[in-house]
Amino acid sequence: MAKTVAVIGAGIVGVATALWLLRDGHRVVLIDRKGPGEGTSHGNGGVLASGSVVPVTGPGLWGRAPRMLLDPNQPLFLRWGYLPRLAPWLWRYMSHANADAARRRAEAVTHIIGDSLADHQALSAGTGAEKWLVPGDYTFVYANRAAYEADAFGWGIRRDLGFEFEVMEGAAFAAYDPALAPSLGLGVRMPNHGRITDPGQYVKDLAAHAQRQGAELRIGEVTDFIRQGDRLTGLRLGGETLPCDAAVLATGVWSKPLAAKLGLDVPLESERGYHLELWEPSVMPRAPMMIASGKFVATPMEGRLRLAGIVEFGGLVAPASRVPFALLERNIRAALPGLTWKHKVEWMGHRPSISDSLPVIGEAPKLRGVFAGFGHDHVGLTGGPKTGRLLAQLVSGARPNIDLAPYAPTRFQ
Repeated sequence: MAKTVAVIGAGIVGVATALWLLRDGHRVVLIDRKGPGEGTSHGNGGVLASGSVVPVTGPGLWGRAPRMLLDPNQPLFLRWGYLPRLAPWLWRYMSHANADAARRRAEAVTHIIGDSLADHQALSAGTGAEKWLVPGDYTFVYANRAAYEADAFGWGIRRDLGFEFEVMEGAAFAAYDPALAPSLGLGVRMPNHGRITDPGQYVKDLAAHAQRQGAELRIGEVTDFIRQGDRLTGLRLGGETLPCDAAVLATGVWSKPLAAKLGLDVPLESERGYHLELWEPSVMPRAPMMIASGKFVATPMEGRLRLAGIVEFGGLVAPASRVPFALLERNIRAALPGLTWKHKVEWMGHRPSISDSLPVIGEAPKLRGVFAGFGHDHVGLTGGPKTGRLLAQLVSGARPNIDLAPYAPTRFQ
């Protein structure tokens, strides 16, 4: 039976959900404070990073993190004044920094991101947004074999989960991408990935297609859910009531206050991410590359090279720091010798990070008809289409073909 569904949040997860709901025959109202593709979905690294299943919280992080925080050349930063507020979340987050937890997370998130290229192709086909989607490799770049072998834990997990990759070394790697510095002597090529050459416009074009298919776009902020007993009947949008039969909460790191109104205490924090766009660069890498030593991605995009990475803990309010931008520029100059560009654009945004590095996907336990889909940390663009499909199935009463228990909204209660 067709329902009127309000989708709260017009990033990649919300827009993907809206499109799949429309295809399932529902009426959709898409709601966002600023408009489609204006937040985190605008500024991500642009890689459909199916192989990025290993969480930051791998074994050994307890020993590495303090040294990284004290080294300005490492991609981890903390605004120390924010530490008292961060501490409860951080303790839960670090409790997962072990091999068993990392393997469990990797296995669970593979169901969300493992077929990302195909998921994006299915989502965008016939929308006009498919022009931004480019299939291709994703390459992890190391200085040498010793540096690669230091990441053996992660590559072993990927192999166990069925991901294909090819190790290229020396002359073979130099021939694969001659633009890279000779000091970067080993690359791991992962096929069957892809990139979005303008992530913000991609989401806007998907949303525009949804509107052409009948979705209503509303700019505003949802402040509460209206209920009759344990059933949703509408939303408070600004000063008005918006009637609906179901709602999807997909506002990323800003989801916590509305989730609390659903009885959900989700341990959610911002991992502040930075990007630097170099317009009209003199050289482009062959494919998106992860420079392992700097933990940043360099992605060829429309007219520019986007460098994205860095983890900074500092909350939602503080302005961008200057040091991460300088670090990204130093790192790319080292990786691509002689690189020049016409101008650069700086951006800082907020990755929604849940303490166990898995998103929340499922129905709220105390209010029937409300579904949550947020908390994808570094893989929101990658996992957006699959998450949207799962949410649309839940709204429609269909049973997804994967076990949703690892993503249950109630797992923290």
